[in-house]
Amino acid sequence: MHLAYSITEATRKLESYCAYQERCHKEVVQKLKAMRMIPDAIDQIVTHLIQENYLNEERFAKSFARGKFSIKKWGKNRIVNELKQRDISRFNIKTALKEINDSDYLETLDELSKKRLGQIRETNTQKRKKKLADYLLYRGWESQLVYQKIKELI
Repeated sequence: MHLAYSITEATRKLESYCAYQERCHKEVVQKLKAMRMIPDAIDQIVTHLIQENYLNEERFAKSFARGKFSIKKWGKNRIVNELKQRDISRFNIKTALKEINDSDYLETLDELSKKRLGQIRETNTQKRKKKLADYLLYRGWESQLVYQKIKELI
């Protein structure tokens, strides 16, 4: 048996969903589709969430960028790609990246590189460099910064 939600019930449910943590439009629409809401109802609820400030794409993007950088130590490339997958506008992506302080960014890259280098048990210099580069690039750090850092450390 599938639960059928009234617009009011679905709206309340999504207010809680958005209040719990920042969401992007795409997540909200997916959630509503999973609740079997029709397109008109989805539009109506999304509009309500935006008007009542439960849903704010710019705020989501800023919070996402800050969190992924400070907690997961992601570089800007990874953050940008993840935001693009969530259909965040170019404008909001640019705004979100301004949340990351440049000196903190470089300091984090330095700490992350040194920590990772300490974990690499490879003795061959080229392989060490490659392992460190792969690790940092996967996390979304810009290649010129990565290669500069490797030159400095190895």
